[in-house]
Amino acid sequence: MTTTIISRTRQQFDWRAFFQRYGLLLSFLLLCLALTLASDRFLTTDNLLNILRQSTINGIISVGAMLVIVTRGIDLSVGSVLALATVMTADMLQQGWDPLPALVFCLVIGGVLGLINGLLVSLIRIPPFIATLGMMTFARGLALSYSEGQPITGLGEGFRQIGAGFLGPIPMPIIIAALVFLGGYILLNHIALGQHIFALGDNERAAYLTGLPVRRITTFVYIVAGALSALAGAILIARLNSAQPTAGMGFEFDAIAAVVVGGTSFEGGEGTLLGTLIGVLIIAVLKNGLNLLDVPSFYQGVVQGVVIALALLLHRLIR
Repeated sequence: MTTTIISRTRQQFDWRAFFQRYGLLLSFLLLCLALTLASDRFLTTDNLLNILRQSTINGIISVGAMLVIVTRGIDLSVGSVLALATVMTADMLQQGWDPLPALVFCLVIGGVLGLINGLLVSLIRIPPFIATLGMMTFARGLALSYSEGQPITGLGEGFRQIGAGFLGPIPMPIIIAALVFLGGYILLNHIALGQHIFALGDNERAAYLTGLPVRRITTFVYIVAGALSALAGAILIARLNSAQPTAGMGFEFDAIAAVVVGGTSFEGGEGTLLGTLIGVLIIAVLKNGLNLLDVPSFYQGVVQGVVIALALLLHRLIR
């Protein structure tokens, strides 16, 4: 009788399925609870708004990174693409361009660089790691030579609104990041192209045999990754009122970490934008909490690495 009751209880509640669905969210909430208990400054309106504002750059880049990783690719060039697009845009602004054409120019530069990545991967069949590593070096070198290694400042108040402005009480970067995630959600869940992206990542050969335009889909995700990197860069320079040729160093690793912590598999065909969003917030909250607790900067990288490794291990065990 007792065995029957236990068996029925297990059938009624599947703990494994529960943790597969809600484990990431629970981890995020537990991290927030721990920081709330450790610091009375964490759970304040100003600090929470600051976390959201600081996470927008990584969030926007992570949407593009997720699309690439779902197709079994990787983009190591996003930080360098950001730097090149922003120094060229800042130069155009100093030449008198209006804010909107300058922003469009920035997105086009990022998209073109992403197009080159996509063609190298899909048409020439260079492995994504090698292709984007080459672009990372090329774009960074071009950014440094274009700006002669100097920052470009004084971008104008009109352009600065996308990084330092507000819509009501909400900072503009948060609104832009929310729109990017909304657009990504619609693409992946309500447009056929989104399902094709998952199908390509799940089995490229099968996708090709069913008639999907594999090369065009692959190129598309890299174009999106490049354009979103440029958009994140535009927000960054608008907030700082300065474009640095060294900007974006290490941004690719934060984005990849957020995507993978969020449950997207390097094996392709699996991932959600909600998981990516939670991954972005986990990294942002962790960085913020370490600063609030006055953890020395040379220890922060160690702590972040350990937390990310534990999150990935937990995800692997649950799967």
